[in-house]
Amino acid sequence: MTSMQETLLKAAAVLWIIWGLVHLLAGVIVLTSDASAGFHAIADAVDPDTIQHEYAPSVGGILKQHGWNLAWFGLATAIGAIFIWRQNLTAIWVTGMIGGLADLGYLLFVDLPGYVNFFPGTLMTFVSGTAIAISFWVWFATRGTSQSAI
Repeated sequence: MTSMQETLLKAAAVLWIIWGLVHLLAGVIVLTSDASAGFHAIADAVDPDTIQHEYAPSVGGILKQHGWNLAWFGLATAIGAIFIWRQNLTAIWVTGMIGGLADLGYLLFVDLPGYVNFFPGTLMTFVSGTAIAISFWVWFATRGTSQSAI
């Protein structure tokens, strides 16, 4: 692996750590909020008055489950980032699938309809997309070499 590839993996790892910590924090915020505040924490571009309701307990439970998912996605990608930093090429796939697929759902159902502001929501989609692009470029470049078994 060249020093440029090592540097690119470290850059991808830093991006995944940022993404992971933001999502871990978002998960904690949603888990510790009531349903109205939880929805507003996610859909921050929506007028809070339009989602301020007394929701059924089942709605709150579903939102808490989403907060749980945000937290574990964030924690798993932060852990994966440590392995990417250490040049573990398998971690590129695992971290990319967890963070990338989580962000794909976010992009399709929350971001594109316009329910969120650019920061932090849309920006985090760019962060994960950049981490995926950088790390997979290194993976493809090292495929078939002795380094690909790391």
